[in-house]
Amino acid sequence: MDTHDAISRHLDLDYTHPVRDPIWKNIHLSDPLLKLIDTAPYRQLSRIKQLGPAYLVYPGATHTRLSHSLGVFHLAKRIIKTLVSISPDSILTVDGVKAFLTAALLHDLGHFPYTHSFKELPLTEHESLTGELVLESPVREILRDEVRVDPHLVSAVVDEGADHTADPQLAFFRNVLSGALDPDKLDYLNRDAYFCGVPYGEQDIDFALSRIFPVWDKGIGLDVTGISAVENILFSKYLMYRAVYWHRTVRVATAMIKKAVYLALREEVIAPSALYGLDDELFFLTLDRAQFDAFDLIERVYDRQLYRPVFETPFDEQNPRHRELESLDARAALEERIAERLAARARGRFGPESVIVDVPERISFEVSIPVRDGEQVMPYPESDTVFTPQVVADFTATLRKIRLIVHPGLTSHVHDAAELLEL
Repeated sequence: MDTHDAISRHLDLDYTHPVRDPIWKNIHLSDPLLKLIDTAPYRQLSRIKQLGPAYLVYPGATHTRLSHSLGVFHLAKRIIKTLVSISPDSILTVDGVKAFLTAALLHDLGHFPYTHSFKELPLTEHESLTGELVLESPVREILRDEVRVDPHLVSAVVDEGADHTADPQLAFFRNVLSGALDPDKLDYLNRDAYFCGVPYGEQDIDFALSRIFPVWDKGIGLDVTGISAVENILFSKYLMYRAVYWHRTVRVATAMIKKAVYLALREEVIAPSALYGLDDELFFLTLDRAQFDAFDLIERVYDRQLYRPVFETPFDEQNPRHRELESLDARAALEERIAERLAARARGRFGPESVIVDVPERISFEVSIPVRDGEQVMPYPESDTVFTPQVVADFTATLRKIRLIVHPGLTSHVHDAAELLEL
């Protein structure tokens, strides 16, 4: 049996245990993978909401990192099966495919609680934490003895900082797991839209996968007839950011959590390591406001007693002051100055935690997937797509907004927000 047939046989016959899923219906796992999802690190993903505080706006958004991870595995398997079926000559091996699919299943193992509230903070990236967990008991032993794959390869697929570059399949697997048509994005857009009750993230997966082909040194390529599949993903991503991920209330709650953790780390109330391995409930229980005043922000989010946005303005890429505020430290210094001025007006005790300047992180709608038109292969931006560089820039510009968010007791004292922000 040649390698192509062995991979096909593995994909067809070795995943026999169905797990019911509202998005993909049956997700089939193997016996060893069932053992993996029963480990303590994996079960903890069932206690981390996929969208963090988005449930404050969309009550149905209580789906978890565990269900998302199963979906990513399912789509990763479909992608590999498609690529192998149309290209018998490949660099792939059965062991490599098993390692990649396991990496897809485990890709969020080290994820922080409360989704992306910890972005920008001086913490180890969750991909690196995932890579470390893969190499620890009990995951390492199950991978080695039950799945029969190299744990270091699994770790390196997720963690691009891992030193395991000898395997020629590694770059391909990394590009498939993180790209324009990657299984992570295809699952979360569909899953998040479903549980939020909005139509924006829905993708035609069957059509998208029918238009891909392998580029062994770059990951996935796209036939020119499938350009609309990528455009649909980009439109969906934009609309989901606008309506869900960066909804104003979600941004307020996320900024409050980030501010509390930032101050606690800066004042050395907690060490970074104390935040690793927490789920949503443990996070709230661990950061008790009696320990540190700023933790009141976290309790307020838990009780939906949110701060109030009192001013917003589009982020201007050409404005040096706006770019300066992308720094957490610069924002913290400004927040303290504003808090002092507003507290003096209010004649009350309002600490530095009472004012937040929120600047969403940079996001990209750029796509580098190769597009094949007959014998010609070109970069996606050079293809016949509506997503020109200017459109991509406009999408980003309409989403990013600088906001001034304050304690409810200070709202009536904000008269000159632009001056306070020194804009």
